[in-house]
Amino acid sequence: MKEIRFHGRGGQGAVMAAKMLASALLVEGKHVASFPMYGFERRGAPVVAFTRFDDKPIRVKTQIYNPDCIIVIDPGLLTLPTLFTGLKPNSTFILNTAKKEYKQPDKALTTGVLINATGIAVEEIGRDIPNTCLLGAFAAATGWLTLDSVLKSLPEYLSGDILQRNLKSAERGYKEVEVIKW
Repeated sequence: MKEIRFHGRGGQGAVMAAKMLASALLVEGKHVASFPMYGFERRGAPVVAFTRFDDKPIRVKTQIYNPDCIIVIDPGLLTLPTLFTGLKPNSTFILNTAKKEYKQPDKALTTGVLINATGIAVEEIGRDIPNTCLLGAFAAATGWLTLDSVLKSLPEYLSGDILQRNLKSAERGYKEVEVIKW
């Protein structure tokens, strides 16, 4: 089983990204579970969302305490003392940042992924909602699903012009991701 933990702020699309990832994994025939954990339910408050997937049915219903991958939508959350707690060995860290370099923040992380998802989202969508870009970056960095599956899942959540813009955002995330091996 693979477990992914999303860290963001209300309004950035962390919960929707977890749901979209689950849908993309369903396209690939995986069993999935996806759910959010809210603190204060308001725009800008920290939000954590979770997605699990496996080739067999998933019976675990708890939060994800030992993720294989963490996706940080808001780099301001890097100061949280528990952000990297519980990482499995050889975990992947995906960070939305304009930086081109980043030091290994935890010994369990072997792969770092940097993507200026905010910049891409503003260019393609017109708003700072970088979730679809990060899903493209996730597909490229992990190889756990294809970009095609991500693109096929988006019409379940979006339509019209905003769908087309988000498809471009996901494609750019896939193509423009910077992968660092530590």
